[in-house]
Amino acid sequence: MFAMTATRRLALAVAVLAASVVVQPVVQQAQAASEIAAVVNRTPITSTDVARRAAFLRLQRQKADTKTAREAMVEEILKRQEVARMRMSVSTDDVDKAFERFAASNKMNAQQMGQILDRAGVGVEHFKNYIAVQMSWPRLVNARYGSGRGRMSSQELVTRMMENKEKPVTTEYFLKQIIFVVPPAKRNAILGKRQKEANASRSKFPGCEQSKQFAATMLDVSVRDLGRVLAPELPAEWKPLVEKASGGTTATRVTERGVEFLAICNQRQVSDDFAAEVVFRAEDLTKAQKEGQNPNDKKYLDELRGKAQIEYR
Repeated sequence: MFAMTATRRLALAVAVLAASVVVQPVVQQAQAASEIAAVVNRTPITSTDVARRAAFLRLQRQKADTKTAREAMVEEILKRQEVARMRMSVSTDDVDKAFERFAASNKMNAQQMGQILDRAGVGVEHFKNYIAVQMSWPRLVNARYGSGRGRMSSQELVTRMMENKEKPVTTEYFLKQIIFVVPPAKRNAILGKRQKEANASRSKFPGCEQSKQFAATMLDVSVRDLGRVLAPELPAEWKPLVEKASGGTTATRVTERGVEFLAICNQRQVSDDFAAEVVFRAEDLTKAQKEGQNPNDKKYLDELRGKAQIEYR
C-alpha cells in the first residue's frame, strides 16, 4: 500500500536556505585534511562532514556550533542507514530534479547553485545527501506507522464527521505498478533504453486483467498489484501523474528499481468510513508537519539511536 511520502519539511528548509544564500557572506571551504569526528554503526563522520553541516546550519540561521552540527550528522546517518536497509530511498533522478527545482526557484541553473553552495562551504554532494534523506525519511516513517496517527477510534471518527457536518469524499483508485527493472550495475548503460521501452509499452497496455501476460512478453518487467489506494495515500511523486493519467496509465518515472508507470484499473468517488478516516488522518498529518511536529519521526529516530553503536572522538 502506498503511504504519504513528501513532507513540507524539505520545502521549508529549502525556502530558508534560498533566502539565506542570497544574503549570507561566502565562507571558507572546509579544510582538505579531515579527521574522524564520530562513528555510527561503523559509518565514519569526518570533521569535514561536520564543517559542511555547520555551514549549512548557518545558511539556515540555526545554531551552528560543532556539537550541534555533529549531532545533526549522527541523526542523518542513522536515517540514511535505515532508509537503505528498508530499500526506501528516493532515486538519484528524484534528488537531481529537486536540486534543479531549488536552483530554478533562486533564478539559477544547477551549476550556478553548486558554485554558491561550494563557496558557502556546504558543497553540492552534502546538500544532495540532505535532500535525499529529507525526501526518503518521511516515506519510511509513514510506511512504519501509517499516515500519521494510526487508526482512529469509532468515537474519534464520529466526532470528526460531526464537526465536518458531512462525510468527506475522496477518490478511490485500484492500481497496478509496472516496473521495467534496471539492475544497479547496468543503470548507466541501459536506463535510457529501458525508459524508451516503458514509454512505448504504455500505448499497447491491454488493461489490468491482462497485465501479467503483457509483462511476460517483455524482458525483466514485473507487475505489482497495489490494490485499493485512496487519493490522500498517494505519494507526492506519483499523485500528479495519477491525476493526469490518460489511456489508463500514468507517465513513466525513473526510480531506484528502474522505470515505472502505474495502471489505473478503476477509480471512483467514495465516502465510506474508511475513506473518511484516511482523509482526516491526512489532514492531521499535514497540520502536524506545518507545525514542525511528527511524534513518529522522533519515536523512530530514538529507537534507531537506542540500538546504534555511536562513538564520538
